Amino acid sequence: MPPDGLSMPIPIISIIGKSNSGKTTLLEKLIRELKRRGYRVATVKHHSHAGFEVDQPGKDTWRHAQAGSDLVVIAAPDKIAFIRKLGRELSLDEVAADIVDVDIILTEGYKSAGKPAIEVLRKERGMELVGDPGRLIAIACDLPASELPQAADVPVFDLDDFQAITDFIILKIQAG
Repeated sequence: MPPDGLSMPIPIISIIGKSNSGKTTLLEKLIRELKRRGYRVATVKHHSHAGFEVDQPGKDTWRHAQAGSDLVVIAAPDKIAFIRKLGRELSLDEVAADIVDVDIILTEGYKSAGKPAIEVLRKERGMELVGDPGRLIAIACDLPASELPQAADVPVFDLDDFQAITDFIILKIQAG
């Protein structure tokens, strides 16, 4: 059962790993499973390069931003989106401070944000860890734990066992 939303901070768990290791695919499965179990989920994707566009060139909101608006909002009956220009990159905690009405925040990336992390390892991408071992809470891998080149001091899950990984995440957020 999801937490009751008392004034505790929203738990954040980062899904980290090398490029093309399967982070997005795992996140999609975790989001669907958490939603199926009644959790409200927010996601934050870390994009390490400046200058991405979420708006379509020529559309009204794009034109507002091009004209110099510091904050562009598009609102419809079923969703709302905010696009804010920044003078510097915000920390994950600063981004999370604007997120409300969810039970958990899952991030893709943010390997240096100091949050609990599940690292995705794929044999074809190399088995070296990219995250801070002190923040690592689990590994999702396409090899059995016994075949990992380094000893894992955290649980190791089959990369495709999103239900077991979801169970683990729920235990973590319930434990606080």
